Amino acid sequence: MGLLGSFLGASIGWWTIGPIGAIMGLVFGHLSEEQASFVNGKKQTSQQQARSGFLATLLILVAAVMKADGRVLKSELDYVKRSLVATFGEVEAGKALIMLRDILNQDISVDDVLHQAHRNINYSSKVQLMHLLFGIALADGKVTADEQRFLHHIASGLGISNQDFDSVSSMFIKSSSSAYKTLEVSKEATDDEVKKAYKKMAVRFHPDKVAHLGDDIRKDAEYQFKKINDAYMQIKKERGLK
Repeated sequence: MGLLGSFLGASIGWWTIGPIGAIMGLVFGHLSEEQASFVNGKKQTSQQQARSGFLATLLILVAAVMKADGRVLKSELDYVKRSLVATFGEVEAGKALIMLRDILNQDISVDDVLHQAHRNINYSSKVQLMHLLFGIALADGKVTADEQRFLHHIASGLGISNQDFDSVSSMFIKSSSSAYKTLEVSKEATDDEVKKAYKKMAVRFHPDKVAHLGDDIRKDAEYQFKKINDAYMQIKKERGLK
């Protein structure tokens, strides 16, 4: 199901109320009457609701990250478009960008949005959301200190642990300890502790955990999963483990 198609036929769902519903309602007010027929649509399945809520939250938080420094440049929109294309494809990314431009023109109470998302999105999906947001922040080649602080604020509002935030962060902001941070262990960890940490992370963040959000989101989760594998292989090579 495409990005815009995820919202059509959705008259009932947790994301259609509260601050997220208010923001998305204004966005859909700019669509054609046929496209906006979701207002009188059928109730979504729980899986459809999960995807729609995830995507609505993603677009709103992407806008918030872009506005974090007080201005939005055309170059930033171009960077974001490339990131969206990588996840959703050219056509769907174009639709997302139109919606995003509407959202950028609205006042967003980030904490209210985070509170609603925290209550309705499962933990694995929240971590995947952070992975996507870090990808957007890195679209211009770097994640600034201000962006990282704001992303940490988002993670805290979603109820994501500091360890999981640092793990995702280390996949985008490289340092000599990135591989260890990705696996959520210290450099002083024993070989056995490293192996156990890898197995734990591989289970917790397997792409199947977010398969209900759609093939496009699962595909991005595969990239995150590869980063976990890469971190483990790097540590194994450094330590001469088999």
